[in-house]
Amino acid sequence: MASSCSLFHSSLASKSNFPLIHHRNHPKFNRPTPTVVSCTSSTFDPSPTISSSNNNSPSPQKNRRLADENIRDEARRHRSTAKNTFSAKYVPFNVGPDSTESYSLDEIAYRSRSGGLLDVQHDMEALKKFDGAYWRELFDSRVGKTTWPYGSGVWSKKEWVLPEIDPDDIVSAFEGNSNLFWAERFGKQFLGMNDLWVKHCGISHTGSFKDLGMTVLVSQVNRLRKLKRPVVGVGCASTGDTSAALSAYCASAGIPSIVFLPANKISIAQLVQPIANGAFVLSIDTDFDGCMKLIREVTAELPIYLANSLNSLRLEGQKTAAIEILQQFDWEVPDWVIVPGGNLGNIYAFYKGFKMCQELGLVDRIPRLVCAQAANANPLYLYYKSGWNEFKAVRANTTFASAIQIGDPVSIDRAVYALKNSNGIVEEATEEELMDAMAQADSTGMFICPHTGVALTALIKLRNSGVIGAGDRTVVVSTAHGLKFTQSKVDYHSKEIPEMACRFANPPVQVKADFGSVMDVLMKYLGDKAPKH
Repeated sequence: MASSCSLFHSSLASKSNFPLIHHRNHPKFNRPTPTVVSCTSSTFDPSPTISSSNNNSPSPQKNRRLADENIRDEARRHRSTAKNTFSAKYVPFNVGPDSTESYSLDEIAYRSRSGGLLDVQHDMEALKKFDGAYWRELFDSRVGKTTWPYGSGVWSKKEWVLPEIDPDDIVSAFEGNSNLFWAERFGKQFLGMNDLWVKHCGISHTGSFKDLGMTVLVSQVNRLRKLKRPVVGVGCASTGDTSAALSAYCASAGIPSIVFLPANKISIAQLVQPIANGAFVLSIDTDFDGCMKLIREVTAELPIYLANSLNSLRLEGQKTAAIEILQQFDWEVPDWVIVPGGNLGNIYAFYKGFKMCQELGLVDRIPRLVCAQAANANPLYLYYKSGWNEFKAVRANTTFASAIQIGDPVSIDRAVYALKNSNGIVEEATEEELMDAMAQADSTGMFICPHTGVALTALIKLRNSGVIGAGDRTVVVSTAHGLKFTQSKVDYHSKEIPEMACRFANPPVQVKADFGSVMDVLMKYLGDKAPKH
């Protein structure tokens, strides 16, 4: 690939105002305001923000906090002293009810005794003491606020994430609450759909969905260090986005971060983020799977906390994006949610978020899930196509969707569980397909990453085959900001990618610096764009 293009000499910054979401009318949601139930929890005190009264009189103006207070101080002053009734713990993933193995979240544990994955299990009976209407109202009451820590899209669901952590230990950039974009023109022009949405998780603090999980993990590490647990720093192997999120949140908390990156396999934008945030970065001559093997060996020997998605804490934050989607649809359930998949933790996180909402009565069903993989790194797709008969890791080949260039995913069992329990599908995208889909989406006003191009390719294939209907409400999860992948866009629009037609390329036009030449070019362009009668 070319490192630069002579046709591109300047960058252009712009701002966009996204349309408000128009919700369907549905009799299910024309309900009276639920009665507020007081809750005995030191961190669960919604009563100041939820009202069961229909009185339309204006609320008294809230006084500003004291001059020498910050938002943590203010939250501490207003906090209830009642006993917390919610809890969570680590348990072996997908074991039967007879298992008694469990671990406190304050323990440093990544695997079960048998070597399997762990999962965070919440005390569902305690959560079920409050009905679905109550949780909907509570979560909705926190959106858009600056009250610590509920201004975060993750910590606004604190009772479902890390219920026992002290708010003083939370490390947050008020992540989440990301835009749910109505892809009106893309849906209509390319797919014949009128209810297509893109969840822009990449519009976040470090430019990817990884912030949602990293705020949870680093907050728990902050707690562990205060408890004098043997944690000197936090480490991860990364294809770019994980390291950016880890380094930013660790820098905010003053915790050392160590990053293992595969040499020459991530974008410059991704590489510079951990460097700028002060991480100790090791560029290693291997791929992601090689980096993952090394970081697991290192964290077994040194007091470095492992931050990869082998650690189930991150999935607790990432699941809140699913809850957020339901909120943004006024608690209506979409028909389909399409998620790009590499290490495969995120597809399970979305399933877990939707499933908790169903089990706790916020909604009555969950959407069908689709996991989209790059054809150059597609072990889950091959497993799915085999009828789930035999999983085989693959050697991942180079893909523009570099963050999912993973051949031996850690969360394979989690992903399969999520897909089987949501009547899910796995699709793949070739390099040309994902780049064309990215260019098509950008041409309709988006600016997406190649991984979102993978998810859109899956949508195009499922729509063309009739699996996804024209009227199906569909959400495509965009996992990172397009600005992290500008070089791939430059190469595409310059037609400098070998063996790729770049059918939707839009290169600048070279014009002489005189009026006549400029007018000739403009007249031709405008003539081509004129409506045909």
